[in-house]
Amino acid sequence: MDPTAGLPGLPAPPPLGASALPAGTFDGSLVLVTGGGTGLGRAVAAEFARLGADLLIVSRRERHLGPARAELAMLGTRVSSAVCDIRDPRRIAEVFDAHALPDVLVNNAAANFPVPTEDMSPNAWQAVVDITLTGTFLMTREFGRRHLAAGTPGSVIDVGASYAWTGGPGFAHSAAAKAGVESLVRTLAVEWGPYGIQVNGLVPGLMPHTDMSDDIRGNLARAEDAAEPAGPDGHDRRQPALRVGAPRELGWAATFLASPYARFITGHTLVVDGANWQRRGLVSPPVTPVREQLGRGPFTG
Repeated sequence: MDPTAGLPGLPAPPPLGASALPAGTFDGSLVLVTGGGTGLGRAVAAEFARLGADLLIVSRRERHLGPARAELAMLGTRVSSAVCDIRDPRRIAEVFDAHALPDVLVNNAAANFPVPTEDMSPNAWQAVVDITLTGTFLMTREFGRRHLAAGTPGSVIDVGASYAWTGGPGFAHSAAAKAGVESLVRTLAVEWGPYGIQVNGLVPGLMPHTDMSDDIRGNLARAEDAAEPAGPDGHDRRQPALRVGAPRELGWAATFLASPYARFITGHTLVVDGANWQRRGLVSPPVTPVREQLGRGPFTG
């Protein structure tokens, strides 16, 4: 018997194309989104565009930028793009030099892949930390320095992850990096608040999209194969909301945090996950060793 049968869960979101704020909220603003060519980054960029913002999307790979530029331009906004490795402070400075100073910075770019800690090479650790934490720091520093010099306000939004608080077995590198990002949010909100710069965090829950990484797809497949029956889409019963999120819901949250209606919110991390991370702490599944989850044999040294 399905114990959730007949329960409504949280209502579905408004349709794609709806906006959370008044039309024109970001008219005349420039929003820079790292990792803006794919997945959740592109979804966030789209919601700013619907509210009138011009966009500057950044990615390490040009092949991600072309399709995103075309898609976002269809929303009637001006879209610029730049290939940029956010680990390189000189390249970051070049990107800022080549464009107007963004009013909003969304640090969405990150790196991640599953690996047991005992199998993790120093290079693997460094690569994820350098992109996820150091890259976020370098982008934020450049944004902040330029606004401080210009005497202008700005808004920074750092995309985090709930395992910054809960820990992330199999993702020690990413969990540690995201914990650092969360600390940056709190620290810089205090440092830069007197100068009119807001710094907030944004944590997504499960929001399926076409650019999901292989490890996330694998986790979803394992959930479907688990003994516990799943809901109609294969995952609803594992969510307190009885549904997964839509990428646009993260975009709506981002536009709110950067909007004039959130001027007194800073140093805060907004979690958009239907209470899923709290559920993990209250109703924990049986422990499965990470090596077994990833299909790896015994560690032999």
